[in-house]
Amino acid sequence: MKVLLAHKYHSLKGGAEVFYFEVANCLKRHGHEVAFFSTESDENLQGNDPLFVVPEPQYLSGRLMTRLAAAKDIFYSVHNRKAMLAAIDAFKPDLIHAFAIHVHLTPAILEAAKERGIPVIMSCNDYKHICPNYKLHDGKALCESCKGGRFYNAALKRCSKNSLIFSVASALEAYIHRISKVYDRLVDKYLFSSVFMLEKTREFWPGKAFRAGILKNPFDVGAFQPVYTGDYALYFGRVIEEKGVDRIIEAVEKLSIPVKIVGDGPDLAHLKALCEHKHLTHVEFLGPLWGDALKPVLEGARFILVPSLWHENFPYVIFQAFAAGKPVIGSLRGGIPELISAERGLLFEPDDPHALAACMKQLWNDAPLCTRLGINAREYVESEFSDQVFYETLMRHYNEVLS
Repeated sequence: MKVLLAHKYHSLKGGAEVFYFEVANCLKRHGHEVAFFSTESDENLQGNDPLFVVPEPQYLSGRLMTRLAAAKDIFYSVHNRKAMLAAIDAFKPDLIHAFAIHVHLTPAILEAAKERGIPVIMSCNDYKHICPNYKLHDGKALCESCKGGRFYNAALKRCSKNSLIFSVASALEAYIHRISKVYDRLVDKYLFSSVFMLEKTREFWPGKAFRAGILKNPFDVGAFQPVYTGDYALYFGRVIEEKGVDRIIEAVEKLSIPVKIVGDGPDLAHLKALCEHKHLTHVEFLGPLWGDALKPVLEGARFILVPSLWHENFPYVIFQAFAAGKPVIGSLRGGIPELISAERGLLFEPDDPHALAACMKQLWNDAPLCTRLGINAREYVESEFSDQVFYETLMRHYNEVLS
């Protein structure tokens, strides 16, 4: 089988991109041919597989008129449609697996697939198909104001990058895609990592007939060595408002538990200053760490914190934590509770920092419990997220649309 994978980024920026590359790696390990369709960038990962690229959108730079002229291409790019047609003719895929394609690639590339009679599967790793700002979170709280096609609320709330211009553009994009029935016509099957996202999609699309299934994230558990002890609590990920890192700061104000925070983002400077102001010397910021640089820090933790305020889908940090033998204290948001059970960690309401503090105190003071939860977590990812399990599920979805 030949599969063309489309994603707006061909570099590792977060969990969504890890998922994209892991799907490709799994396919190649089982003898399939893959090619990629993405945007051109100096950060693109290089490999031996065909990579078809289109220019990045120019609406973020240049003079105002240049940006306005380029903005129309974030809704539907004729250029990218032609580029996808050329890629299909060159690679001749049996199937196209699309991931995050909005703005940079646009659904125009799916029109090309339809024109060539190539079936399309789309993996939704965020809420862009139902929410203009991807998150069902307006920057302050959970938000479903756009349900029922009321996308103008995105502009009223300025919830896309806290910008009126971006928010208006996101609302217009959503209206254009709704009117042109992008999600009805161009995708043969939708795949979701969590039951939560699938059910939320059905809630936003009442009466709409669409094929959908669950495809849990692929994960290479063998790349991690489990260590069932540790000397600190650890957060690693983006340092941005909806990730709830500030809840950790609030929770540890009256605790002496050492905490390490790994990551970068727009809230980093503020949180550093806040810790200095409150004299929280037991909170340490390590900056961004990836791959082999992250592993020793992960191995040295006693438990991992995932205090997300938005409805996370299936965070990779939880898989990494479990593979390293660490229990997770996670928020009652999105797909997180589907991963964390009473046998693998603790759950809390993220708007209650006292609840987070109680969970941290419980695990810190009960080392045997931490170890038992960590062992269960490791066994869980070994059994549920093996390469073979993922491949068999993926092929079942592929064969359904191919037949």
